[in-house]
Amino acid sequence: MTTATWNGQIIAQSDDTVVVENNHYFPRDAVRAEYLTPSTTTSVCPWKGTASYHSLVVDGKENRDAAWFYPTPRSAAAEIEDRIAFWKGVEVR
Repeated sequence: MTTATWNGQIIAQSDDTVVVENNHYFPRDAVRAEYLTPSTTTSVCPWKGTASYHSLVVDGKENRDAAWFYPTPRSAAAEIEDRIAFWKGVEVR
């Protein structure tokens, strides 16, 4: 079971992650939506497409843009559609 934890709380947990470039992409339904807040941040990967972000808010603390996903990944990255990955201090084990 792979778990993403931040600020003492489990953010996501699944035995069905997809690892791309050393990042675990969790199925969207394995992520606790109550900790996600929308962000206007985007970035572009040449082979995956345009990423969108969520900030995490746990117990009043915010971790800005700590989760990302590809709403419409390019065909080379189809395996990460409807999945979310984490960084910025989110511990994934």
